[in-house]
Amino acid sequence: MPPEFRFCPQCGSPLAPVQLAGRERQSCSTDSCRYVHWNNPTPVIAAIAERNDHVILVRSHGWPEHWFGLVSGFLEQGESPEDAVRRETEEEIGLPARIERFLGPYPFFQMNQLLLVYHVRIPDGPVVLDQSELAAYREVPVHKLRPWPQGTGPALGDWLRSRGFNPEPLVS
Repeated sequence: MPPEFRFCPQCGSPLAPVQLAGRERQSCSTDSCRYVHWNNPTPVIAAIAERNDHVILVRSHGWPEHWFGLVSGFLEQGESPEDAVRRETEEEIGLPARIERFLGPYPFFQMNQLLLVYHVRIPDGPVVLDQSELAAYREVPVHKLRPWPQGTGPALGDWLRSRGFNPEPLVS
């Protein structure tokens, strides 16, 4: 879970809980400031990057050796989700992405994120990892994929079921 703000980013006063819009929010304790920390989810894009009936999964630095996930990244200011998924795919694995379809929005409550998940096709060619972000990758045959219970896993499960597969999910 991302850390909560304790102090107002505008004036430095402590934040205090208040009831606004039917929920408890953190608000500046100084009457003249009026800052409210709404804590809205952060938009993140993710790509099921497929080629030749295989999907590229990536492992970020700091993740356990057996943890792999979809290519993903934050939506940047002024960027469309479609542009973001193409940019992140090229940045993270060094291959251009052609969008096949938008799978949908998936809430990731544990990280306060809204995942916008796409199925993309990537061409043949070498995978060149962004070494600053990623430690490893795997190219997994579609029929061997197993969705994980959180994050991008539910989207992968939906995509697999749309392709006629009914995989056993991984246990967390």
